[in-house]
Amino acid sequence: MRLSDATVVIRPRTTWEAMDLGVLMSQQHRRLLMTSWAIITLPAYLLLTLLLWDSPSLVVMLFWWLKPAFDRLPLYILSKALFGETPTLRQALRQWPALLKPQLLASLTWRRLSLSRSFLMPVVQLEGLAGEARQQRIRVLLQRNRGASQWLTIIGMHLETALWFGLMALFYLFVPQQVELQWDWETLVSAAEHDWLWFEHLVNFLYPLLLILWEPVYVACGFSLYLNRRTILEAWDIELVFRRLRQRLSGVAPVLLLLALVMLPLAPPAFAAEDNNAPDSPRLLNQPLTSEAARDGIEAILDAPPFKNPETVTRYRFGEETAESADETEAKPNWLKALFKWLGSQRFDIAAALIQIALWACLIGAIVWLAWHYRERLKALVNRRPTPRLPIERAAPARMFGLDIREESLPTDIAASVEQLWATQPREALGLLYRALLSRLYHDFKIPLKPSDTEGQVLQRVEQLKQDNLLGFSKVLTLHWQNIAYGHRPPPTHLQQELCDGWRGLFGPGASR
Repeated sequence: MRLSDATVVIRPRTTWEAMDLGVLMSQQHRRLLMTSWAIITLPAYLLLTLLLWDSPSLVVMLFWWLKPAFDRLPLYILSKALFGETPTLRQALRQWPALLKPQLLASLTWRRLSLSRSFLMPVVQLEGLAGEARQQRIRVLLQRNRGASQWLTIIGMHLETALWFGLMALFYLFVPQQVELQWDWETLVSAAEHDWLWFEHLVNFLYPLLLILWEPVYVACGFSLYLNRRTILEAWDIELVFRRLRQRLSGVAPVLLLLALVMLPLAPPAFAAEDNNAPDSPRLLNQPLTSEAARDGIEAILDAPPFKNPETVTRYRFGEETAESADETEAKPNWLKALFKWLGSQRFDIAAALIQIALWACLIGAIVWLAWHYRERLKALVNRRPTPRLPIERAAPARMFGLDIREESLPTDIAASVEQLWATQPREALGLLYRALLSRLYHDFKIPLKPSDTEGQVLQRVEQLKQDNLLGFSKVLTLHWQNIAYGHRPPPTHLQQELCDGWRGLFGPGASR
């Protein structure tokens, strides 16, 4: 690892700035990261789906549990790209099986639920530490960045969930309405039914798709936190400064050495002269200084300024009175001593009660003043009575979905007219029956229909009536009307008798209005 070859600026950063650096690193290599992640994860998810077809939730759970094994490939790519050795897609995929060997079982068992997973993963994969050495390294790394690494995982979990539900909502918006009418949500969530397993697998497949976009970013943020922590611990930035300084001086050093060799003969010779004033050894041994005298001298120096600046401060305090000199007693004012003595004789409760009474009196006085000052407005507010609202009758819509639903536009016998039109004009027959149903819903059942309502909204209002026969008839009629109106699919022949009998059963034989 050569720090001078790093493709990013090596310097100490804050934790959030370091994670922002991880986002930038993932964006710089997003094509390689996303492609390699998709190649190794999507086949694994499809294999789990085939093996556990009857348990879609278990497939998602196992895929989520295997994420630490998949995360090792983005970390390998980022660690190589950091020092300008970005691998190709083929090189990264060939290296992935070897990356799974060190401590994979521990990563998928007791370390799987660690909130600092992305921050500590380089310790095993890049440093190759295990056992006690790994524990010591982790303790050092987590001294400062534990909270940031845990928040990264927590935010990532919430972001994954939000993106997953957002993709589900987007998928639901693209479902055609005529298909939506056939959905029975109780069947979709029922574990005993297997008719809709394909739909649950299809929705769950959105989770590995969103991880193609997010998981490399999560790994990059944890890796950048790890780099920032090592930069601070090992002073990588200072090391880089010294390396640059050495590179600058490497060209000047021979010149300086040559200059020193040239100037050396010109220097005057140095001889060690004997100092006659220096004390000889016997005189040093006969010094009168003792250890006790040295200690007293040191203490005298430490007790004097600037090491100590003694200052006498006089103040009043509560509690038991201590012995004081006569001068200090005379210096205190008598009235102040009496006041402190009175306050100290258990009269705080009385003073607190008086202050509380004064505050309540101020509050009540302020309320009374406000009420008197704004009395006219309060009278107007009390005397104001709400004006009764008269029900507004809305005119019946003349047309809905291009159909005339006025009562006068309908024939006398709806069922008989439908039977006459069915053989030659099935679209007109279903249109007549559907607009007759809309007219009945508006006039007989008082459903507030609007020209802007859709077929699905009409069915929702019919469902609120709590009439199963009417709701079932409306769903069948709406489905086949949409098929022929929008899809140009003719209804089956047996549907004529079913719809006409249903109409007569609901509204009576020959009834139209």
